[in-house]
Amino acid sequence: MMVRAAIDQKEVNRIMANKYRLVTVLNPELDQEKRESLLESIKTKIASAGTVDALDDNGVQKLAYEIDGQTSGNYVQIYFTAESEFPRELERVLKITDGVLRFLVVRVEE
Repeated sequence: MMVRAAIDQKEVNRIMANKYRLVTVLNPELDQEKRESLLESIKTKIASAGTVDALDDNGVQKLAYEIDGQTSGNYVQIYFTAESEFPRELERVLKITDGVLRFLVVRVEE
């Protein structure tokens, strides 16, 4: 009976999950290895509470204004599915992550 309840709760969590888009601006001075490591840690954080659906690397682009002495940034979009409480935790982690200049998490309508 306990096993069935756990399966039902997982199914409820999957149904209750929302789709999100995370847009990050990474420091363009990061070398390839550090950049990939940073992206992997972000994907791992998302995977701990949801699923990573897609990742789009838009490359280095000029910023509209200077951020932390940088005039350009590496734009990366990550589409993911998670419960509604998770984006707040993800934002908390990204605020203290070195190499992330800016980020924005938005809910995507289906």
